Amino acid sequence: MSAGDGRFRFGLVVGLVVATAVAVIVGVIDISPLDEDDPVDQAREVIEDHYFHDPDVAQLDDASIRGMVDELRRRYDDKFSHYFSAKQLESFEAATSGRFSGVGLTVTEVPKGLRVASVLPDTPAKHAGIEVGDLITAVDGKSIAGVPSEVSTGRIKGPAGTEVELRVEPAGGGGAREITVQRADVRVPAVAGDLRRVSGTPVAYVRFATFSEGAHGELRDTIERLERRGGEGLVLDLRGNGGGLLNEAVLSASVFVEDGNIVSTKSRTQGDRSYEALGDALEPRPMAVLVNRDTASAAEILAAALEEYNLATVVGTRTYGKGTFQQVLHLPAGGALDLTEGEYLTADGTSILGTGVRPEVRVETTPSSPRDVALERALRVVEGEVDGAP
Repeated sequence: MSAGDGRFRFGLVVGLVVATAVAVIVGVIDISPLDEDDPVDQAREVIEDHYFHDPDVAQLDDASIRGMVDELRRRYDDKFSHYFSAKQLESFEAATSGRFSGVGLTVTEVPKGLRVASVLPDTPAKHAGIEVGDLITAVDGKSIAGVPSEVSTGRIKGPAGTEVELRVEPAGGGGAREITVQRADVRVPAVAGDLRRVSGTPVAYVRFATFSEGAHGELRDTIERLERRGGEGLVLDLRGNGGGLLNEAVLSASVFVEDGNIVSTKSRTQGDRSYEALGDALEPRPMAVLVNRDTASAAEILAAALEEYNLATVVGTRTYGKGTFQQVLHLPAGGALDLTEGEYLTADGTSILGTGVRPEVRVETTPSSPRDVALERALRVVEGEVDGAP
């Protein structure tokens, strides 16, 4: 990026020199007085009146708003604020409405597009050979670099039976390939679990995929069901969980934390708030929490609470480091701002913005690993705690 920025600046300087020379030749055009308090409107009116092409006013407005948001992103290193044009807003709302089918992926936004966080079993993406860690850089021939994930995922989703073309860069290296995937009805279960045996010890394994509405109830029911079947400890897998509803993060943490602060938020416009555990937590048990770089937002809140209250050993790699929360604000003229409104702090008041939750036991499963070594290590951690329990 630094080399690219340098080339851009050089080109801009050359352009300014040429523009100045031309202005001397053709003279300076006097501009009629405009509203001195609104330089954006002034500039737009001048462009409309004097530019040698007839500009599209709506496109100018979009570019102006996008420029303001881009300045915020640059100045405050904010990866999460976006501007949605009216068309992009439609894609965003479609992506979050559940009206459409998809291909069976969870993803994380990265500069080049989308990184695959998980591939659901028996889905079009799985059958197409897409793997965790792969990068999706284009959808139907159009680059998604720099496109908000809410918009790019909206492009991938669509009616069941229709096709979408994805440009995929393999996680293990090699050239990009174009993959045509047929969309299907895909249900993303919030929670799934079974019993695993480690040296004869039955351990509950629970995969927690998303903090959708009601997910905390599914989480508690699954743990209690596996406990009734003999589970003596718990591995909670939050890998690839990109978060969801803040309320569900608090409710899910309350499944384990009896009392105390779960998360607090700081906002210039909304003030400071603390969210406390609700009580009636499950009895503590030997527990490990699996995380990776795609564990984000609400999932980081849960992982941090379990670690800070000494209720679980965190295993895996450093989490994403989301650390802020956003709100979608609709604009009267169309479109919307997905604007960062504040920062959240973990149970002990720590900001994880850019740093994430660091595991106590570091281990990583790569796409080339023949086994899920991170899960194996987490199961051994729990089994060791079960054996060492009084």
